[in-house]
Amino acid sequence: MVTRSTKLNQVLILAGLALFAMVIGLEAQQIASDPGVRGGPAGAGGPLPGLTVKEAKFFDSGKDDFLEVEDVAGGLGPRLNLDSCAGCHLQPDVGGTSPSVNPQVAMATKNGATNTVPFFITINGPVREARFKRNPDGSRDGGVTNLFTITGRTDAPGCNIAQPNFGAQGNPNLIFRIPTPVFGAGLIETILDSTIIANKNSNSAAKAALGITGHENREGNAGTITRIGHKAQNKSLAIFSGEAYNVEMGVTNELFQNERDETAACRFNGIPEDHHNFDETQPQRSPSGMMQFEFFMRFLDQPTPACGPAPLPACSASINNGRNQFMFIGCGLCHTPSLQTGVSSSAALSNKTANLFSDLLVHHMGPGLADDIIQGNAGPDEFRTAPLWGLGQRIFFLHDGRTANLLQAIQAHASAGNAQFPPSEANGVIANFNGLTASLQQDILNFLRSL
Repeated sequence: MVTRSTKLNQVLILAGLALFAMVIGLEAQQIASDPGVRGGPAGAGGPLPGLTVKEAKFFDSGKDDFLEVEDVAGGLGPRLNLDSCAGCHLQPDVGGTSPSVNPQVAMATKNGATNTVPFFITINGPVREARFKRNPDGSRDGGVTNLFTITGRTDAPGCNIAQPNFGAQGNPNLIFRIPTPVFGAGLIETILDSTIIANKNSNSAAKAALGITGHENREGNAGTITRIGHKAQNKSLAIFSGEAYNVEMGVTNELFQNERDETAACRFNGIPEDHHNFDETQPQRSPSGMMQFEFFMRFLDQPTPACGPAPLPACSASINNGRNQFMFIGCGLCHTPSLQTGVSSSAALSNKTANLFSDLLVHHMGPGLADDIIQGNAGPDEFRTAPLWGLGQRIFFLHDGRTANLLQAIQAHASAGNAQFPPSEANGVIANFNGLTASLQQDILNFLRSL
């Protein structure tokens, strides 16, 4: 005999099942999405706390040079990508990465220059440098090929060299790089090699289970760990500064003395064009521009996240859960949340916590991201784990700026191997991410945009 109570229970069970099905259906319809560039003030661009009065003065002087726009009399060219450091490193503040409006478009014809804008440079796209994988004879290239020349500029009379031909869109020999942020660069430089190795050897079982086998890049002569750049190819901020000054702006300096194009009609200055100012009596103006850049980057603070422990505002439940999920699925095995610096000659850098979200190692990323460029011990499909601090205010992602969508950038980490390249080391973690519900994926995205 079916009682009224039994019928009521059956109705409640059916109603519960229907509600459960509706919740599952709604979840299935949800799609995680990138919250977009975080608004509000830039959480970066200022000096490290604890600088001495003199260090702060060198930081300010270095920032002035970092902002300075170069001309031919100051060493610009003959071949270049842009005419200032800050033009590339401006989002969300000086020291960052590609801004929303690409200054390279205007650079093509600045001061009467006769360049055309390459197809891969757009007004709302990322600042880019170009590299060819191979030379015409099939040997490896991989060096930077400058986008523009000073031909036609009013301050470069008589110079007449041709702009490179980058071919048509889809040229398989052509790859790109975008500027890396330099926030917290002095902290990265001060992390001990032994700290990087100890972190590399930690959580070995979890890393092995997910196929993570990253390794350090090293300087050829000293044998110490390099850690700056997309492939961790540069050892120090001094080398990074000198190389960028020469490669990106064509300015010879005390580390990179020679012009990259020595066409006689395009040489307007003695070398090195940037050098110490020996007659300068003001201490902050005596160092070369290259060293000024170095001082600015070394004393540039790490980005401040949108929320966290006091005195920061409290994080939302979604962001807190996103952080937990980020660690649970294995992202933190490569994007190490923090590393400690060693003892520095500057107290502002000594024994500090760098919240960089990187292990500073290079990892196989598979054919999907491979650029077929070798730099030091970093192979053709290997890249440094990109530090995630400041990610909440970044516009463009991955080494070549191929996407402005954070979710697409995450998915691009997965890549099956082929005859040329092994599978991506991130495949296991991305599989874990894809196995999450849409709401949990959204929590991770919200967390990342809070950094």
